[in-house]
Amino acid sequence: MKARYIRVSTSSQSTRRQLAKTHPDELLYIDICSGSIPFNERPEAIKLNDAISTGTINTLNVSSVDRLGRNSFDVQSTLNRLDKDKVNVYIDNLGICSIVNGKSNSIFKIITDVLANVATMEREALLERQREGIKAAIAKNPNTYKGRIKGTIDTIDEVLTKHKLLVKIIKANPNLSLRDLSKLSVDKERNYKASPNTVKKIKAILDKTT
Repeated sequence: MKARYIRVSTSSQSTRRQLAKTHPDELLYIDICSGSIPFNERPEAIKLNDAISTGTINTLNVSSVDRLGRNSFDVQSTLNRLDKDKVNVYIDNLGICSIVNGKSNSIFKIITDVLANVATMEREALLERQREGIKAAIAKNPNTYKGRIKGTIDTIDEVLTKHKLLVKIIKANPNLSLRDLSKLSVDKERNYKASPNTVKKIKAILDKTT
C-alpha cells in the first residue's frame, strides 16, 4: 500500500503544497510539529514506522527530502531504514524514487544525501541569522525581544513530544516528588533537564489526557 508523509510546524500552516500530488489510494500521515524533532519521535511518523514494520506500507511519497528528518544525519538514517525495509520512497520535487526495477537506485542516494546536507546548512544559516538579528535588536533596545510572542502556545501534542523523556519518567515513577522527577530527567547528552515547574505542568497535562 502507498502512504504519504507530511509535516508542518503549526496548525496555522497550510498542507496544500505537500498535498498537491496526493493520490486517493495513499494513506496520509500528517505531523504538526517542529522540524527540530527527530523523525522517529514524531507522533504520525511513529505510526508510519509501525505500519511499515507490519508490511502494510511498501511505497512512501513525500514532497521533499527534508520532511524525513531534523538534519542530514536524521534524514539519511530514515532513508537507510526505509531501504532496509524495502520501501520505495518517491520525492515529489525531484521526481525520483529509491527503488528502480526492484533494485536500490544509487542516483537517488547521491542526490538525497546532497540535498539533506544542503537543507541542514540552510537551516543552520537561518538560525544563525535569527540569533544575530535578535542580538543586534537587544543591543539597540533591551526591551525589543522578549522571547516567545505573547499569546502563542504549543499544542498538547507538541508539549508532550518536546518532553518525551520526562513523560516516560513520570509514568514510571508516579509517586515521586516534583524535585526528584526533575533530577531523574537530566540527560546531558541531549542537554535536557526539566525544572520542577515543568514537571508539574507535564503531570497536569497527563492527568487530564490519560
